[in-house]
Amino acid sequence: MPDPRDILKTARERARKLEASYEGSVTPAEAHALMQAVPGTRLVDVRTKVEWEYVGRIPGAVEIEWNVYDKQRNPDFLAELAAKVPKDAPVLFLCRSGGRSHAAAEAARQAGYQDAYNVLEGFEGDKDAQQHRNTVGGWRAAGLPWVQS
Repeated sequence: MPDPRDILKTARERARKLEASYEGSVTPAEAHALMQAVPGTRLVDVRTKVEWEYVGRIPGAVEIEWNVYDKQRNPDFLAELAAKVPKDAPVLFLCRSGGRSHAAAEAARQAGYQDAYNVLEGFEGDKDAQQHRNTVGGWRAAGLPWVQS
């Protein structure tokens, strides 16, 4: 298992290159390693309920929609986050491919979560040449734990 300090250092460097306000950006494999090695680390899955139900779930993830099904921003996101995740916990945000989780990590940082990270590639990754997900990057393509609902 990679050293968590090395993962976090690389994550911070990535975030600075992206000019993100949050602490860092990690790959799915790095996120999983941090969850195993750093006590209290929380993975927050910000996809929609429909995605959790029909695409799959990550065991142990905190599920809080960033957008509700009609693509409107969840007005209760930060309140739900505060109710489920302590502000002093390292928190990793994950969505389908890394966009919503980037925005969620930015919002969390602004709300006082100092150890907020974006999970690059997300759960499904980018589309491949055939316009399919789950083959190019992402939590599932990395072979990390997930379940079908």
